[in-house]
This record gives sequence, C-alpha cells and structure tokens, in this order.
Amino acid sequence: MRRRVLLVFGTRPEAIKMCPLVNELKRRDQLETLVCVTGQHREMLHQVLDVFGVVPDYDLDIMEDAQTLSGVTTSVLQGMRGILDATSPDVVLVHGDTTTSLASALAAFYAQVPVGHVEAGLRTYDLDSPFPEEFNREAVDLLSAYCFAPTKRARENLQAEMPTIAAAPRRRVFVTGNTGIDALRTTVRPDYSNPTLDWAEGSRLLLVTAHRRENLGDPMVHMFRAIRRVVEETEDVKVIYPVHMNPRVREVARAELGGCDRIRLVEPLDVVDFHNFMQRSYLILTDSGGIQEEAPSLGKPVLVMRDTTERPEGVAAGTLRLVGTDEKAIHAACRELLDDPSAYAAMAHASNPYGDGHACERIADVLCQE
Repeated sequence: MRRRVLLVFGTRPEAIKMCPLVNELKRRDQLETLVCVTGQHREMLHQVLDVFGVVPDYDLDIMEDAQTLSGVTTSVLQGMRGILDATSPDVVLVHGDTTTSLASALAAFYAQVPVGHVEAGLRTYDLDSPFPEEFNREAVDLLSAYCFAPTKRARENLQAEMPTIAAAPRRRVFVTGNTGIDALRTTVRPDYSNPTLDWAEGSRLLLVTAHRRENLGDPMVHMFRAIRRVVEETEDVKVIYPVHMNPRVREVARAELGGCDRIRLVEPLDVVDFHNFMQRSYLILTDSGGIQEEAPSLGKPVLVMRDTTERPEGVAAGTLRLVGTDEKAIHAACRELLDDPSAYAAMAHASNPYGDGHACERIADVLCQE
C-alpha cells in the first residue's frame, strides 16, 4: 500500500518552496500525494501553482479582506479537520513559519497524524522578530515528527532543544538543503525577457522587497528614504520595487519612492518574473526570508533590512549583510557595494550555504524509506 502524504500551504512563499516538492513526491510510486491549499494568499498563490503545474486536491479558500492572524488560524484549524477526516493521511507536510503552517500542523497533531516540517530549525530566538513567524516555526517544530532542516546550523538548533522538550523522543531531523533552491532550476531561464528589465538595461539594478509587519511605519520610511538617496546620488542606478499588496506598504512606497524616473514601482511579480529579475539585478535589498536563500544561489549580494535574521548561515558565509532599518546604515551599506568593487565581489562570490537544488529528492527519499 502506498503511503499517503498531504501537503498543506497557503501563501506565495510557501508555494514556491512546496510546489517542487509536490512534483518530486508525485514521481515516487511508493507515495500517494495530495495537496491542500488554504488560500491565505489568493492571486499570488495561484500564479505559483500555474508555473509549477500543481493542481490542488482541496482548497479551503479562507482569504478575506482585512484578515487577522486569529481569523486565519481559526479558519485553517477548522477547515483542516474535514480535510484530515476525508483523506486519512499517513503524514502531513507543512512549510516554514506561516500561520497556515502553524494551524495545519496543530490540526494534524489533534488528529494524531505525524507532521513533517519542511525548512525546520530556523531561529532568531526573539518572538517579536520576525512576528509572528518566530513563534510559528518554533511551535511547528515542537509538533513535528520529521524535521527537514535546510542547513547543518538549523539541525544544530533542533538538536540543542531536544533534551528540554517532550517531543524529543519522536522527532527525527534530516539535513536536506532548501527546496527554494530547487525551485530556481525551474524558474530561471536564459531566454527570459521583460519590458521593465529592458528599461533597466545598462544600469546597475537594485531590486527591492519590503513588507514585514515589524517594519511598517517609521522603519519602512527610513528604508525607502535611504534607497531614494542612493538613486539620486548615482546616475547609473535604477530601482525596481514590486510593491506588496498591503495598503500600508503601498501608501509609504508611493510617498517615499514615487515621482523618481529611475525608480519603478510595479505590481507583485509572479515567481518566474521575480526570480529572473533577481538574476538580472546588481544588488538586492529586502526584509524577506526566502530571498536571503535564493539570491546567493544566483551570486547576488543581499542587504537584509531587518534587525534579526533566522538565516545566519548567509551572514556567516558573506552572502548576506544585516543592515537593520536605520536610514544611515542602509545608505552606507549600499554606497560601499556600489563604490567598492572588492567589497561587492566578496559578497557576490561567497559560497551559497543553502543547498544544491536537490532538497526535494532527499525529503522524498526519507518518506519513501519509512
């Protein structure tokens, strides 16, 4: 009898990292693979599903205007009860640190179904940064029977915690690499073209993302002012910023970055567009998590506009630099990488600590051997 695996995800970043795993598991004759999406994101989620050719078996369709963390949690928890009853999976796989992952893992735990956590073991050990992701990932690891750690450091985090937690006797930890690197093998294309990239041709392109809850308000204002200063000082620099759908982010972006002919504020990009924009960029500034893993695989230095990161491997390797949200600090770090070729080369050529693009195969191997 084939082992039934249910993968649950609901946001765009989760889908980018879970869809390659879905397709790898479906290639394994030993497994029956089912997919449930929660709809925590909607349009952005379906763009990714289309790129990877993944058709969900179940859709909770929970997305609402002005949804709250409490609302997402309760909707997923209630919806997953029916899905688990209908499918009777042998294992439920969730990803990372989203509210969907937390609620789905908790629903599986209540149903006494083993949980597998893809991208386990990431830590800042600060529950307020990032919020609520740090709590989510720690709680999912606590509930998980299988922890698929992307790096040795993530495994060490889990092993250090195991003597102190009740879940330790049933937790198994595997170092697999990060499935986001696997995704790049599908999305980055040498023949890719885009009119917005044509606009940036001949310039040093800064690709920007910013959306974190803890950066809303003054921190985001400072981030954007630093970026604008760099553009106004440097004639060969252009900026592309795919603006997050959050109205508060959009308001600040228009106020601080609008009206400059070398800054393009564009709608959110699908995964193929975004990965290829990264490939053509000179430097990336972000407060995102997954980009910290993807960009080093493409040889792109990353300035992380956060005070903490759960991905310290990239900082240690030299591919990432943690610059916070202070305007002067961001401006100075940008200037150094634009003005000092040796500083830029040191980051661009640093080794990538996040895997070799075969993480999905390793996870599938574990599930097939059980």
